[in-house]
Amino acid sequence: MRNFAPKFVDIVMTPDKLKTIIAQKEGTEIEFKESKDSLARKVYESICAFLNRRGGHVVLGAKDNGEIVGVNPAKVQEQMDQLAKDMNNPQLFKPTYYLTYEPMDIDGKKVIYFYVPESNQAHSYKGIYYDRNQDGDFELRSTEQIANLFIRKSRMKTEDRVYPMLGMKDLDEEAFEELRKGIRIENSKHPWLNLSNEEIIRSGELIAVDPETGKEGLTLAAILLFGNSHAIATALPTYRIDLLCRVNDTELYDDRELLSCNLLKAYPIMMDFIKKHLPEQPYIEGIQRFSAYPTTFTIYRDRIVTENWNIPFVYGHIDLQTMRPHRKNPKIANVFSQMGIVEELGSGMRKMFKYTPLYANGKEPIIEEQDVYRIEIPYVPTLLPTIDESGKKTGKKTGKELEDVIKEAIRKDSSITIQEFQKLTGLSKNGIWNVLNRMKEQNKIKRIGPDKGGHWEVVEE
Repeated sequence: MRNFAPKFVDIVMTPDKLKTIIAQKEGTEIEFKESKDSLARKVYESICAFLNRRGGHVVLGAKDNGEIVGVNPAKVQEQMDQLAKDMNNPQLFKPTYYLTYEPMDIDGKKVIYFYVPESNQAHSYKGIYYDRNQDGDFELRSTEQIANLFIRKSRMKTEDRVYPMLGMKDLDEEAFEELRKGIRIENSKHPWLNLSNEEIIRSGELIAVDPETGKEGLTLAAILLFGNSHAIATALPTYRIDLLCRVNDTELYDDRELLSCNLLKAYPIMMDFIKKHLPEQPYIEGIQRFSAYPTTFTIYRDRIVTENWNIPFVYGHIDLQTMRPHRKNPKIANVFSQMGIVEELGSGMRKMFKYTPLYANGKEPIIEEQDVYRIEIPYVPTLLPTIDESGKKTGKKTGKELEDVIKEAIRKDSSITIQEFQKLTGLSKNGIWNVLNRMKEQNKIKRIGPDKGGHWEVVEE
């Protein structure tokens, strides 16, 4: 199966940005080749090594020391055509890989620039596997070295896994409507708005041929983004997104939402949950808030914590000095980027470190990448909102004040329903039951009779 690079562009390269890259000199992720009149054949070894390692920038028309010598202008298109032809030749590259090449003018001279992403597969050039270190490209000669490469690749993202038994009938129409709604806000002339559901799936490379069976099916990325409940249960039976608010009750929760729907339907639910339990912050760019899709997303009184299972790219603490921007699920990110939710690679982390101190008294976010990926974002302590009879937020309530509201409501109407409690407090059904059960255990209120037909009573001190 041919392996395509993602169609979206993480960083729009300009001559000034390219100069900055060239100034860093050759290294693990930068390679120069002169290629003045003909294509340097060793460039393919570098491409193979970058695919197998962490990706990298390639500049044709530069010496090893970064001096720009330029590519003969009459040979630029010829060299780009040759690169495209050779990269698509299975006799040279296994598996083949699609790259895009950009001619640029640097100091009045022509160069060819392209970025090679890290691949989720092990690649060989003319039957030889290459890897990369600070000294350049090197062959993997021993069986152990090659085996370790395949093991490392097998631990990478699984969004390209194909499910031949699942097709368009297993996708959720409402998810496509959420996608189109988000795209219209971002770009009313976006080409996806004129495509059918299946055309969107194919344009996003979310349907593929299973190499084992030879049958076409949805990828895991398609199922996570658009799948109905049957498809998600088939591919990921344990998939859940757990949203928790632990502002007052830090042992259990004040409010909770447990989601098992696809990501496009989950996103607005998550945003509503965040807006309900966090004060508005002034330092947010654009119309979208930054968000991720963790296994757990917990709002505490003074911080937000996300945690999700993870195949580490790097291990340990991550900050602006140690971060290595890397999308583990580029096809999923591509769909959200069409909606204007995902920005260029690395910008979200930079904004977290830029804006968090402004509303957290100088504290910075904490990011740890291990087998669990954890982000902790501090903020100025807040309290739970309460809702008046018109449905508007009236302010913040402590746990005791919330209990007082509930007691007063019971005194006014002992038959008050859970739905009416929800309207009064702004909590979810799970959240209000949590507060009521806690108050019952503490003998502050009691339930007389069955759930249907019974009533509440306040236990007076």
